Amino acid sequence: MTSAGLAALVARIAAEMADEAERGTVAQYIPELAKVDPARFALAVALPSGEVFSAGDAETPFSIQSISKVFTLAIALGRLGDGLWKRVGREPSGHAFNSILQLESEAGIPRNPFVNAGAIVVTDAILAGHAPKVVLAELLAFIRAAAEDEGIHINKAVARSEQETAHRNIALAEFMAAHGNLRNPSALTIGTYVHQCAVEMTALQLARAGRFLVGAPGCPRMVSPARARRINALMMTCGHYDGSGEFAYRVGLPGKSGVGGGILAIAPGQASIAVWSPGLNAQGNSRLGTLALERLVRATGWSVFG
Repeated sequence: MTSAGLAALVARIAAEMADEAERGTVAQYIPELAKVDPARFALAVALPSGEVFSAGDAETPFSIQSISKVFTLAIALGRLGDGLWKRVGREPSGHAFNSILQLESEAGIPRNPFVNAGAIVVTDAILAGHAPKVVLAELLAFIRAAAEDEGIHINKAVARSEQETAHRNIALAEFMAAHGNLRNPSALTIGTYVHQCAVEMTALQLARAGRFLVGAPGCPRMVSPARARRINALMMTCGHYDGSGEFAYRVGLPGKSGVGGGILAIAPGQASIAVWSPGLNAQGNSRLGTLALERLVRATGWSVFG
């Protein structure tokens, strides 16, 4: 597809999303997120060359929430390698992102690094021997380098709001601590985790940041090609929680969602795609974001399944 064709496609999809009546429900359990206008929509497609095509509210910052787990996983694997998998699995959960059910039957070992329990373990792992401020600075440095943009920050109001309503995450952390799968005090780990989730980016920044997983000449080299493939594999199988199968069926790309309404999707060898629409479906994934990606992939042929 030509640059002009891709630009026109992105604009057309954004216009179609503006006309959608059913937009999903904005996350209510984090007060700061509940304030976001459900009419917002952004789509950005970043090519390996650095060229970006965008439409809608692509320059409006939003809370990336669980999309941050992609970046912390990359950092943790860089630091710990395969040793990380002693503490967290690599299998889909089939349960909600904040479920405690499997932890009870599987001795405090989370199914994968993208459910909340697994992401808390990843954060705990990279905290080892470091102050939270150091870990958060490392995370921001990684994201800024990937996006080639220094204007990426943590929204302190969102972090505070999330900390005040983190009861379920605290319970997950304490349960894992009881099984010996938390190395730091739970308050320290959860405090770091909620600040990680409160990273704020625009769709333009997020699309650029995802290029390190595209695996094509011109993309930032933040991890080895083998590690990028494995992160993409986990995004495909686990990136949308109990909706991962549906996302793979409809979109056919590795993707990671967040309850802020964002989705980062990777078309290997082709592009990094960021979409934002705050209204969520029953699984906590962006309703219109998924629809927009489905239409984009259908038109471009970028599905990994052909």
